[in-house]
Amino acid sequence: MKKVLIIDYSAGNLFSVARAFEYLNCGVQLVQNPFTPSEADLMVLPGVGAFGEGMRRLREQGLIEPIRLFAASGKPVLGICLGMQMLFSSSEEFGLHEGLNLIPGRVLKLPVQPGLKIPHIGWKSVEPIDENSPGWERGLLNGYPSQRDFYFVHSFAPRADDPAHAVGMTRFGDYRFCSVAKRNNVHGTQFHPEKSKEAGLTLLQNFVDIAG
Repeated sequence: MKKVLIIDYSAGNLFSVARAFEYLNCGVQLVQNPFTPSEADLMVLPGVGAFGEGMRRLREQGLIEPIRLFAASGKPVLGICLGMQMLFSSSEEFGLHEGLNLIPGRVLKLPVQPGLKIPHIGWKSVEPIDENSPGWERGLLNGYPSQRDFYFVHSFAPRADDPAHAVGMTRFGDYRFCSVAKRNNVHGTQFHPEKSKEAGLTLLQNFVDIAG
């Protein structure tokens, strides 16, 4: 049985994420205090809310360095929604805020477009960044067709400095944003797999399988 650490910094969706991994026969531990990589096989950083507030809570709970050390250990890391955004270098949400810098890039506000509402809420498909995307079949999206719908709730989205780190893309009108990111053992989804029914559970199972 794989053991999953879920970072608890009071940013929502913890129990939905925990139940999803328990359904996949994983041992789950919610952590609010500093930890070591030896405590689990995988780590998940979930989250809902504002980037700056999320980083402030991680800092106050002494969790930033343990998260970075877990990522440096080579064990799989998954950021979900706000958790994915905080994996990046910075965000422009309510000012400029520094992130965990595990994936180089910046989190940007979705552009205003006629007939589209922000926040972006609902089911949208994820597609490869291009036809030759090398990461689609090696990681979270293994076994998926070239498009699959997942559930989104967000107003900001990351832009990776290196296009190779943007494994999956989603369209918001004329704008395409990174909805699945990967840099080495660090993964992120802008959507909520724990709210995406069978498609989301399959993605989380792929994440568990990465741990071997």
